[in-house]
Amino acid sequence: MNVVYQSDDRLRRHKGNASVITSPFANRLRKNHARLKRFAGREGLSALRLYDVDIPEYRFLVDRYGDRVQVVELERRGFVKASAREAQREEVLQAIQEVLGVEAEAIRWKVKAPKVWGAEQYEKLGESGARFVVEEQGLRFWVNLDDYIDTGLFLDHRLTRARVRSEAAGKRFLNLFCYTGSFTVYAAAGGASETVSVDLSNTYLDWTRDNLELNGLWSPAHHLVRSDVTRWLGQNADQRFDLIVLDPPSFSASKKMATTFEVQRDHVGLLEDTAALLAPGGLLYFSTNFRGFELERGALPGLHFEELTPASIPEDFRDKSIHHCWRIHR
Repeated sequence: MNVVYQSDDRLRRHKGNASVITSPFANRLRKNHARLKRFAGREGLSALRLYDVDIPEYRFLVDRYGDRVQVVELERRGFVKASAREAQREEVLQAIQEVLGVEAEAIRWKVKAPKVWGAEQYEKLGESGARFVVEEQGLRFWVNLDDYIDTGLFLDHRLTRARVRSEAAGKRFLNLFCYTGSFTVYAAAGGASETVSVDLSNTYLDWTRDNLELNGLWSPAHHLVRSDVTRWLGQNADQRFDLIVLDPPSFSASKKMATTFEVQRDHVGLLEDTAALLAPGGLLYFSTNFRGFELERGALPGLHFEELTPASIPEDFRDKSIHHCWRIHR
């Protein structure tokens, strides 16, 4: 007979000598894990989302990266007593250990509070440089769960990366705001004749090269350019590319830039300058994770837009507003 009782604010079920957590969070995580384990095996993934604020009272994101787990705690709505918050954190931590079979040392816990728009950005969290490798659809990528809120691989863009790989053969590829170069790796794996990856950060450009080398794809055909993207576009208006990815930040105020960047305010000019680099028959993928974004199609009459969202969002993401994505041509 199974006995249910309350202990330390967590529901547990005793079955024989085993004690099984049965809180709403644990039950949902267990259900998701069983379903997504098969999905991950089918898709060749060792990195995926296992919990995506499925239950409003549990405002967490849980991502598995190989044998490690990242938990991002989102801002709470309304007043929550500190004791209740700590009890829920402990409940979530224990459920993750039990359901996913990981030790506490393999879990990275981060708190993501809202920033003042146009005034604050998420800062670097550390300097450990503790990177390790995960697999995705036959490719491998370095990730870091310690030093940043973001890990080096945006899991929600997995399907668009696959599109790029399928369309890259023989193409000249441009990756703007390239971050750690995952799109570049996919393009190179798909047989791109040449790639150009542009970012303002030397750290991310080095990471891009490391990802290419990790997959045996590094060669002189891949060019890494450290530059403010808007400045680079103005200086390279004569270049032409068959395939372009444009995934800008929602907001940036880097001291290395001539001015601030806001995707809603600046996207028309950015898309105009980027689309001007398209070769005849070329394709541009444009994406943003700014939730309130509104595309000003009327200001871009020469471009044809095919919205890919929400079909561009993978099965393991419950949040179908995590990004907006378009396929654009002239």
